[in-house]
Parts: sequence; C-alpha cells; structure tokens
Amino acid sequence: MTTGKINVSVENIFPLIKKFLYSDHEIFLRELISNGTDATLKLKHLTSIGEAKVEYGNPIIEVKIDKEGKKLHIIDQGLGMTADEVEKYINQVAFSGAEEFLDKYKDSAKDSGIIGHFGLGFYSAFMVAEKVEIITKSFKDEPAAHWTCDGSPEFTLEPADKTTRGTEIILHIAEDSLEFLEDSKINQLLNKYNKFMPIPIKFGTKTEKIEQKKGEEVAPEDKDKTFTEVEIDNIINNPNPAWTKQPTELSDEDYKNFYHELYPMQFEEPLFHIHLNVDYPFNLTGILYFPKLGSDLQIQKDKIQLYQNQVYVTDNVEGIVPEFLTMLKGVIDSPDIPLNVSRSGLQADAAVKKISNYITRKVADKLKSLFNENREDFEKKWNDIKIVLEYGMLSEDKFYEKAGAFVLYPTVDNKYYTLEELKEKLAVNQTNKDGKLVVLYAGNKEAQHSYIEIAKDKGYEVLLLDSPIISHLIQKIEGDNSGMTFVRVDSDHIDNLIKKEETTISKLSEEEQTNLKTVLETIVPKQNYSVQLEAMDSQAAPFIITQPEFMRRMKEMSQSGGGGMFGMGNMPEMYNLVVNTNSDLATTILATEDKSAQESLVKQALDLAKLSQNLLKGEALTAFVKRSFEMIK
Repeated sequence: MTTGKINVSVENIFPLIKKFLYSDHEIFLRELISNGTDATLKLKHLTSIGEAKVEYGNPIIEVKIDKEGKKLHIIDQGLGMTADEVEKYINQVAFSGAEEFLDKYKDSAKDSGIIGHFGLGFYSAFMVAEKVEIITKSFKDEPAAHWTCDGSPEFTLEPADKTTRGTEIILHIAEDSLEFLEDSKINQLLNKYNKFMPIPIKFGTKTEKIEQKKGEEVAPEDKDKTFTEVEIDNIINNPNPAWTKQPTELSDEDYKNFYHELYPMQFEEPLFHIHLNVDYPFNLTGILYFPKLGSDLQIQKDKIQLYQNQVYVTDNVEGIVPEFLTMLKGVIDSPDIPLNVSRSGLQADAAVKKISNYITRKVADKLKSLFNENREDFEKKWNDIKIVLEYGMLSEDKFYEKAGAFVLYPTVDNKYYTLEELKEKLAVNQTNKDGKLVVLYAGNKEAQHSYIEIAKDKGYEVLLLDSPIISHLIQKIEGDNSGMTFVRVDSDHIDNLIKKEETTISKLSEEEQTNLKTVLETIVPKQNYSVQLEAMDSQAAPFIITQPEFMRRMKEMSQSGGGGMFGMGNMPEMYNLVVNTNSDLATTILATEDKSAQESLVKQALDLAKLSQNLLKGEALTAFVKRSFEMIK
C-alpha cells in the first residue's frame, strides 16, 4: 500500500470545490456517469481496431444505493485503470484540472451562468462525499487498484481483489447531502441528465411479465397463468434516441413517439419536426418540433434541450439557438458548443454563431418545403406557427430574406396569400390615386366588423393580422416595399383610406359646414375626439369613429416593446369623429334650434358610433341605454 499527497498547490481545494460548485452540486452524478461512459466507449474503439484483446460484450453502467452504509456506487465495465494510471489520471490530471478550473472561475459569482461544468469530472464527487474510493481493474493484464481519499490532499493506493474489468466509484455521502441516498432523487437525476446516454444505465431491477410459450414447462402454481413474472435490470435510459439516427430510418410515428419521450406531460401532438444533421464545419444533430403556439407571446420558453454527446447540459439555449426559435421544443446535440463559458461569451463565439445561422437556415428551408409540398396543410397550421415566424422576420435578417417564400397573410375570409401574391391580387383595385398599393387589415374580426363590411362592399380585400407584434412587422415590410402601405380598416373613412380620383360633393355649403363643426366641437369632448367633416355617400353612417393609423401603431409598438416613440404607450387614446355631411342626421342637427335637443341628438349619435367600436362602457353605456328607452317609449 502506498500513501501520498495529491500534488496541488491549493491546500484546501476540497472546500473550494464544494463551495464554488455548491449551487449545482447535483451534477456530480452526470459527471461520474459521463466518465464511465467515456471509459466504455474508448474500450469499444480499442477492441474494434484490435488494440484491446478482450471481448467488448454488452457493457452497462450501474448505479447502486447502499442506504445503511450511506454509500453510492457507480460501476462501469469500461477500460479500467492500472495503479500507475490512477496515480497519473486521478492524483495529477484530475486535481490539477480542478485547480485550473477554480483559478479561472473563482472570481465569478457561482451562478455566473457558466452553462455546463463539463470537465469537472471526477473531483465533483467531493461536492457530496466526505470520502471517495475507486476500485478499478484495467483491461490490460495487470492487478486491480484501490484508491481512497477523504477530502484532504492525502490519499492511499493499494492492490484490490477485483477480478472483472472496469471501475467502481464508491461515494461515502456527506451528512449535508443525504438526499442522494434516496431512490427518488437518483431516479430524478438519471432521468434529467442521463436519459439518452449511449451506454445502458442500470438502476435497480423491475419485474416484467413474460408470456409463456406453448409446451413450456411451468411450476404447478403457475399452470393457469398465461404469463410469468421475471425480474430484469431496470435500464433507465434510451441509448439510441431518434436524433442519433438518420432521417431515412425514422417514420412520422417515430418522431411523434420521441416527442412524447422528451415531454411525457405534453399531450398535444407537435405540428411538424425539423431534423438537424451536420458534420462540417461543426458537428450538430438534433430534432426541433413546432408545438401549437397560437398568438401568445408569453409562451413557455426554454423547452429545447441541449446535449453534448447524448449527455444533458441545459434547457436554457439562449445564445445558441436564435431567439425566435426558443419557442420551439426538441433537442440539439453538439460537441462543438463551448460549455465552460458564460452566457455573454456564447454570443461572441464564432462556432456558436455558425451553429445559430445553420439552425435558422435549416428551419427556413424546412418551412419552404412544407409550404411547397402541401400548401393546404400549411395554411391550416398557419395560426399555430405564425408568432414564431413573425418574430423571426423581425429579429433575424437571414430568416427575413427567406420568409417571403412561405410567410402567409390571411384575409378575414380565410384566404391566404404570400406577399407577392398579395401585391398581384390587390394591384388593380387597391392602388390609390398616388400609385401606392394600400393593404387594408383588421386586428379583430368581431370588433371591427362594420368597417370590414364597408370595405368589402367596395370590393376590397381585408387581411386579418392579429398578432401582438404586427405593428412592428408591417413597419419593416413597408420599409422594404416603398410602393406599399398597410392601414387598419378602422383608421379612417374608407374613401380616405384608398383615395381615388372621384370626390363626392357635399350637400352643405361651406358656411353650413363651419356652423356644424362649431356645434359639434362644443358638445364632443376635445381631449379624446377630433371632429372631421367628410362628404360621403348619403347612405353611409352619419358618425364614424376612427383611430389614425400612425398614432395607434406607434402606441402599440411602444406597448409591445421597442420600436415605438418614447412614452407613446402612456398617451391617452385619441380618435377622429368622422361626420358625414351628406347624411340626413347632419342636416337635422343643423336645423334643430333647441340647444338641449341638439345636444342630445349629437350625444346619441356619438354613443352609437362608440358602440360600434366597442368604446361605450360603464356609466356612459348605462346612460345611453336609459336615454334610448326614453326615446322609444
């Protein structure tokens, strides 16, 4: 037996390991199982090239709890180590690695957002254990070794009587970490970090019912049963998850099954998937799913899981996946994403930029092919995916460039157009006298129903654009299409929205119009309404409330974040009251000499106009109903 000191210059490295990494101490299990996996895969490689003259077999990794002895065992059947290798890899490499890591990161806060402490490896065991033992036998024909360390720099190394190849790590769990002796806790960690590790992981056993074959001999007490119960290893992981396979090997059903394996509590089916697979200039595999989203921007993010060689790292993929795609679900696995870096360091990393661009391009290409292959199906799914695509157009220039091929603009009558189709469709009817194409849209089909009907009576198409970021998006589209403008259908009288050459003559003289405006301005509240006289068709509504496009859009943009003018979100609502000078009501108001009768006419008409815009509420609505009943009794 030899004893010695681990060669580290930091005398108290163990308390430092524990303190620095404490916020995330559960990762010790991931690290130790990753080491066991590496040792097993290396052995597989050496046997395949003939360097290890042993039988590879079907190795597994086993995790065992000894609750009474307060011990946790992690056992692999991999390469194993000789005593010399233990001395080298554990005493020298592992702890100099620990020292280097601490030296590099001890000044940052322990939650500085370092996204995966990979490479913490073996010494992370001391975050939860007061003593660690390694019993290991190499695949080479050499004696087994037994290493022990109690969390001080002293260690012992002696021969062991282990006869089978591989390594067993025994953690003597510290008093403050006894939760790691609970089956439920270990099960939870194995499911979180090791669910898709490439080597089977055994945690206990389970019983399985096996159907009896005809003619098979059975015990007398089992003769009436058609099956027997047998105890088998409880393998907690799927070593060959869908993303490690080629798309040609998988059916749609396989993709759906994998989605439910990733998200066992998700009962809705995904809309479609995108299989990522690239090996140059970086390695990346994965599957992304479009879940049903609707138009809510406050969607649960952080649902894409990041893996490195099938080991779970995090579900906060900000900085790796373009922000608009963080609303998707799925898996990304890449050994080329640097893990020992902070979040801000990720954005600056060249490999990560390439990965992010690749994912954006791949998603755009898939959307385009889905659109081309089955447009009808794509249209049906549009409302469930549009928020991601609209957000992508705003936030990623590369995505915006490709989006024209598949982004849709639906009408209130459920017709769908691409931007180019829209331009072509509207060119004849909706070009104004200045040669500008006017795209009419509604934000809410019900609330703006009367305005939509007026526009449709003129033969105009009205789009239904109702996402919370639509104001930002149409601003961008107008900037790139100079001959095109978007206006909401309730932002002015229809003849003003699409101005043609012909003008309607007013029945009222200029003097009468001036008098009418004066009367109205004394009755209509100035702080909310600006009175505007228009000569319209005599059958058109006498009073119409509109909200100027520019003001409303800026207000919406400042409310949904960015792009709006400073402080616009807090401005009071301002409306135009458009009064039709050719209506009978305009003539009646002018002809009424009784001031109170005149005032009640104007108030009743204004309330009716408000009612059509859903602006009449509370006390004003109660008064209107009461007044209306008075008028008809």
